[in-house]
Amino acid sequence: MAEIDLISKFMGGMIGSAAGDAIGELAFVHRDADALLRQVQRTYPLVYTDDTAMAVGIAESIAERGKLDVQHLGDTFRRNYEQEPWRGYAMGPPTIFNIRRRTGVSYLQAARTLFHGAGSYGNGAAMRIVSIGLFFHDAEDIREPARGAAEITHTHPVGIDGAAVLACAIAQVVRLDPSDDFPQRDFLWRLRDMAHTPEFESKMAFMEDLLADRADVATAARELGTDVTAAGSVPFAIYSFLMNRHSFQDCLLHAVVVPGDSDTLGAMACAISGAYLGIEGIPEDWGDRLENRGHIEGLARKLAEMKR
Repeated sequence: MAEIDLISKFMGGMIGSAAGDAIGELAFVHRDADALLRQVQRTYPLVYTDDTAMAVGIAESIAERGKLDVQHLGDTFRRNYEQEPWRGYAMGPPTIFNIRRRTGVSYLQAARTLFHGAGSYGNGAAMRIVSIGLFFHDAEDIREPARGAAEITHTHPVGIDGAAVLACAIAQVVRLDPSDDFPQRDFLWRLRDMAHTPEFESKMAFMEDLLADRADVATAARELGTDVTAAGSVPFAIYSFLMNRHSFQDCLLHAVVVPGDSDTLGAMACAISGAYLGIEGIPEDWGDRLENRGHIEGLARKLAEMKR
């Protein structure tokens, strides 16, 4: 792949995910698509949530270390949280950071104490995974870096599955040209292979049935889920992309206008869409309105250049 294409894909994935997050946050108030689009035009800057803050943390850590260093990544998450605790973090990360600070145990050990020792099965590991999918798109087994990035806060197998499946989706589209026929059968086969839990296996199979029927957004949201769990949100985010492959805007609207965890659904669906279409596929005005765009683009460019 030519260097300029790779840079475009990395920028598209990271800016796309951040824009989906920020606009998805507005969708909690504006569920109607037209009303949401009007609100976007009135909003400057588009402010992202903890979803993007943690995605940026992964990119910062990889850019600094040249690899996935789990300890360094955990420290980066913690530093960014302490600098901006108002981003909307759920209880998990602050609790883990506090346990590590008090006891000195590893982030993994601290994460394993959540939910009475079961670990979190929420979508928090998937929402931030865009840089893993981009940077490790050529890895023989992307599940391992996805697991490493997930287990700092999410040790439940379903939570890890969410990160691995979404990273696999992003990694696949980085290598695809949007002007070519989309290899949907192979794409879905790889996602099924990445799912290791019954919860995800059943949802991925159900998603294929909905795709075959071209189910509308309300039906897909009801059947796949749009909540804060990994199994109850990642499949719908992927469905939103597959039903709207050629339009970033349509993908985003499909993901966020239904009731649910809109910011995270937007971040996940638009990470795939942006990585597929490249930065050119994202409405220019949306990117211009995004806060900290320069920093995010700089990280995307650095990661792409590191892959040369």
